[in-house]
Order: sequence, then C-alpha cells, then structure tokens
Amino acid sequence: MELLILGLVLFVGGHSVNLFANQWRNSMVEKVGLLPWKGLYSLFAIVGLVCLVYGYGDARAEGVYLWQPPVWTRHIAALLTLPAFLLLFASQIPGNRLQVATGHPMYLGIKLWAFAHIIANGGLHDVLLFGTFLIWGIAGFAVSRRRDKAAGTVREYKGLLRDGITLVVSLGAWAGFAFWAHAVLIGVPPFGA
Repeated sequence: MELLILGLVLFVGGHSVNLFANQWRNSMVEKVGLLPWKGLYSLFAIVGLVCLVYGYGDARAEGVYLWQPPVWTRHIAALLTLPAFLLLFASQIPGNRLQVATGHPMYLGIKLWAFAHIIANGGLHDVLLFGTFLIWGIAGFAVSRRRDKAAGTVREYKGLLRDGITLVVSLGAWAGFAFWAHAVLIGVPPFGA
C-alpha cells in the first residue's frame, strides 16, 4: 500500500503543481529553463506512474476489501467509461463542441472514470486510487474554470469535423480498451462475468 501512496503523491502531486502552485512553477521554469523543468516533471510523472501501477497490483494482491460490489456494477462502470473516454479525447482535439462547452473536458472525464471504478470495486486500494483521482478531478476542474473566468478565456468552436473526429477516436479507443486492453493490461474484462 505504501508504494501505491508514493505513486499517488508523485503522479497526482506532480500534476497538481500547475493547479495549486502555479507561481512557484513559473519561477522554477525561469530558474532552470523550460526543457529541464519538463524533464523533471516527466521524471516525476513516470516514477509516480510506475509506483502507482506496481503499488496498486501489490495492494490488490493483499485483498483488503471494504465491500463486495454486485457484478452488474462492472457493467455500469464499463458504460460510464464511454462518456469518460469521449471527454478525455475531447480535451486533446481543439475546437470540438465538448471542449468549447466545458472548457476542461479532461477533468470531467477523469471524474467520471474514477466514479465508475469506485462503484465497481470495493477494495481499500480501489478507494484510495480512484478516490484520489476523483478528488483531483473535482479540484482541477474547479480551479481551471475559475482561472478561465478570471482571464476571460473563450474557446472557439471549429465545426462538425472536430466533433466527428472526437467521436470516432473516442468510440474506437473505448471499444479497444473495454473489449480487449482492459483484460490484457488490468486482468479484468469489464463485460466478463
């Protein structure tokens, strides 16, 4: 469990610097330069992700469960991840309708993904991992929207082609992950028994 917690601190903490210590981040970029800062940031993210993956696997093997969710919650979670994927990819394709409407669809997608996994899993490690991401998604969305409002940020809608690309890429990625990659990488088929 300690490795999972370390991974969360490094990964989520590193990704939170821009949200909660933006002035410090900017001063560090000025001191060390943009590329060295990105290198350090990437190193923290990679080490955090590795700790997260191995820590989660170790904690899952320990099997400390708070409740036993019914099997049908896995199917609900798999379906909830569909709009989560749509929101995640909407954050990466500029000018689509979801990005313009929400401003920060990635945080919304993370919140939905985390919530879906909390309802489908009852382990302490699940609550720790997905609960942390849920809280981070809520906080990140709120801080980012507040900054946009203060800065008067307006996003430009660039037409149906961007919406179509977002939809097709999202559906393809979700289907690949739901019906194949989740079982291969995580060891749990979302639509399996």
